[in-house]
Amino acid sequence: MSGQDDVVWTNARTEEDDAPVKGPGLWRAMRRGLARRCPRCGEAPAFNGYLSVRDHCSHCGENLGSYRADDAPPYFTIFLVGHIVIPLMLWVEKAWAPDIWVHAALWVPLSLVLTLATLPYIKGAVLGLMLQLRIH
Repeated sequence: MSGQDDVVWTNARTEEDDAPVKGPGLWRAMRRGLARRCPRCGEAPAFNGYLSVRDHCSHCGENLGSYRADDAPPYFTIFLVGHIVIPLMLWVEKAWAPDIWVHAALWVPLSLVLTLATLPYIKGAVLGLMLQLRIH
């Protein structure tokens, strides 16, 4: 047997972690995040720049820096952009059958612009979701 069998796992959660969440409802928090505002109060900006989340809300003091969205916003962004671009691409191919270079000239820039335009808003919505569900 290895030494790992002797490890005792403990639950680091406290009763405070299971307390009911006070503040906005789930959809309101996500809408506030989608607007790139603090999901808790909706007053102050949640971001310092393009994608960097503020450490604390300047209005309500919520600790926004402890919520790490990581891979969820890019995943949802790719999902959204794919569902916009792919049907358009298929429709153009079926209607006009352009050369492959026309497809590349159309869809690569459109995909890039849509991705960069929607990513911060989707990250804000994910931040609101995480805040309401208390996912740190």
